[in-house]
Amino acid sequence: MDPFDRLTVREVARDLAFPEGPTPLADGAVLVSELAAGRITRIGADGARDVVATPGGGPNGLAVLSDGSLVVCQNGGSRWGTRPWPYDGPGSVEIFSPVGPPDDPVTPQIQRVAADGTVTTLFTADETGNPLKRPSDVCTDDRGGFYVTDFGATHGRTRELAGVLYGVPGGTLREIVFPVELPNGVALAPDGARLYVTETRTRRLWAFSLDGPGAVRAWHSLATIPSGGPINFGGVDGCCVDGAGNIVVATLGRGGITVVSADGAVLAELPMDDPMTTNAAFGGPDGRTLFVTLGSSGRLVAVDGWPHEGAGHLPRFG
Repeated sequence: MDPFDRLTVREVARDLAFPEGPTPLADGAVLVSELAAGRITRIGADGARDVVATPGGGPNGLAVLSDGSLVVCQNGGSRWGTRPWPYDGPGSVEIFSPVGPPDDPVTPQIQRVAADGTVTTLFTADETGNPLKRPSDVCTDDRGGFYVTDFGATHGRTRELAGVLYGVPGGTLREIVFPVELPNGVALAPDGARLYVTETRTRRLWAFSLDGPGAVRAWHSLATIPSGGPINFGGVDGCCVDGAGNIVVATLGRGGITVVSADGAVLAELPMDDPMTTNAAFGGPDGRTLFVTLGSSGRLVAVDGWPHEGAGHLPRFG
């Protein structure tokens, strides 16, 4: 029997304002960013929730730094509403999503959130002075640094390209890959020797071989995630890695998650009832619970019975 056939899905929380950045903690809670509300929320193991911080704008990807504080991808914000997706035409569906530029924009940046909710700015540009366009997702390493994808920004018919950066709090933020076509999800392999990055519109999953923190030696396109959903359209969003080295990709369009092995084979596809399946991360007592954010419907769900433990130890916030 296929081990992925035994997975079950349960709802953890609803009525979230376009959740992203699920970050399971050692105490059983899960942090999520609520992009449409400009806040970061803690959802306890008992379902209770409280607001951790209100950075404003569009807080997206989250990760816990070695000092117990949060690093946050602040994308600058959006105006939100209901619109046809993926395009306004036959076969589209109505979803809640960004509909335009924000009325009160925040400078795109990398932020730090302390345990008391204090928000400070770490970086607004890389070490060469190139400003961040629209930071999307982040993952940390065991050296105190972090990898960030900068999604890029669109202005009318013009789009600014961006890439992948490596940062150290109190140090520098440097670009390590450029260009990448709408880079979104980012995750490290269990041994830290590979970095995975998803490209939203191309549906590509890239694998970057590392010689050290932020030191890219080689790269290749590992897989292309299948499309689906309305008009057979698709995309990819956040990603994470389990203890066996499989990459779990939040899949847009068809809605759900796609599991890819370290050698690029598609192992499983688990559908969700939201075309905006935005991100995923492992947690739970044994690391075998996958928490998934469903943006348009405003929910956090848990996938129980994962056949492999999640990679690494769960962090503590604060």
